[in-house]
Amino acid sequence: MDRVRPRFARYESARHAGALMLGLLSGLDRKNCWTIAEHRGDVSPDGLQHLLSRAKWDADAVRDDLRHYVVEEFGDPDGVLIVDETGDVKKGVHTVGAQRQYTGTAGRIENAQVAVYLTYAAPRGHALIDRALYLPRSWTDDPVRMASAGVPDGVGFATKPALALQMILSAVKAGVPARFVAGDEVYGNDSKLRAALTDTAMGYVLAVACDHRVPTQGGAVRADALTGTLPAQSWQKMSAGAGTKGPRFYSWALIRIPGDQPGLHWLLLHRNDSTGEMAYYRCHSPRPVPLATLVRVAGQRWKIEESFQTAKGQAGLDEHQVRRWCSWHRWSTLAMLAMAFLAVTTAAEKDRQPAPTGLIDLTLNELRKLFDTLTVGAIATREHVLHWSIWRRKHQATARYHHYRRRSEHYKIDLRL
Repeated sequence: MDRVRPRFARYESARHAGALMLGLLSGLDRKNCWTIAEHRGDVSPDGLQHLLSRAKWDADAVRDDLRHYVVEEFGDPDGVLIVDETGDVKKGVHTVGAQRQYTGTAGRIENAQVAVYLTYAAPRGHALIDRALYLPRSWTDDPVRMASAGVPDGVGFATKPALALQMILSAVKAGVPARFVAGDEVYGNDSKLRAALTDTAMGYVLAVACDHRVPTQGGAVRADALTGTLPAQSWQKMSAGAGTKGPRFYSWALIRIPGDQPGLHWLLLHRNDSTGEMAYYRCHSPRPVPLATLVRVAGQRWKIEESFQTAKGQAGLDEHQVRRWCSWHRWSTLAMLAMAFLAVTTAAEKDRQPAPTGLIDLTLNELRKLFDTLTVGAIATREHVLHWSIWRRKHQATARYHHYRRRSEHYKIDLRL
């Protein structure tokens, strides 16, 4: 809070930001302004709601502080920037960016809000450092809808790879130390993203689809068509990093391919020897690197999946109940900052006191539980519990009345029935 305090115009807003982050790190089953305010001992959620919607503070400036905080603690010349998107299932059509679209969170097409995130991964730890809300064309082609959700003028349609590139270039400009970018097929199949990364002298290991067209001396061919041309000795068994069940060993092969831009270009092939499943990566490096380096970067891509899992499970990243552009960016920024605090504190504790024999290292999830129990606590007097029960029922009654009135007007039903 000392780091981000200057970003807030008033002390009250900074105090509410701290309270919100403490609530996000609590053991609440659901984390929103109502539940956090009750948990913190407030008489209403008005202060937290004002923080997200109307208070004067710059969420992007706090994002910059978050990025500097993570780099200050985890920065490493061999760091990796990892991009991916995640979705939050929503009801209704008024939440900014929400529409029926595919989201990996549900594994199917749902009414959802999708955002692209950037994670910084290094040997000491990893954390989310940036976010960009994806607005489908159904939103950007409707100025009235955009204005009602508070989307700033000048914000137009951008693909997910374009949003990812903006965040990567912003990180590079800010001096984030990283040699490679990693991402899944959404980003690897985008030629503009790959070309832009090459122009910045950044290396990349980006997954591509099996039918991705790969340039060769004889012309472009499908990625999976090159698999059968490799002799058995081309494959090497290497670990892509430690998983929950130990090292993740796969067979890997590397094929040099021509490129229109400077540097070295490859197609990296990954084979699961147990299932025969294949995966393909377009790779680039400004200078020669061994296969082990590219395999290490490919294995780092899963760090962002861990970031999503912990940020949603431990800090309520997906539990916001906000509809407008400004509120979404503020909630996501504070949730990311709370998660960065946990990641940094966990790494520091491992350095300070390594786990003795018979115990695993302290995990981020375990640290959150300890922090909540030993530091945050809860306020739950009898009067406080009864006050919030009445407060909730009153506001739920008001909401139900207005919902019923809207439906009765639509169907021309007499409410007295």
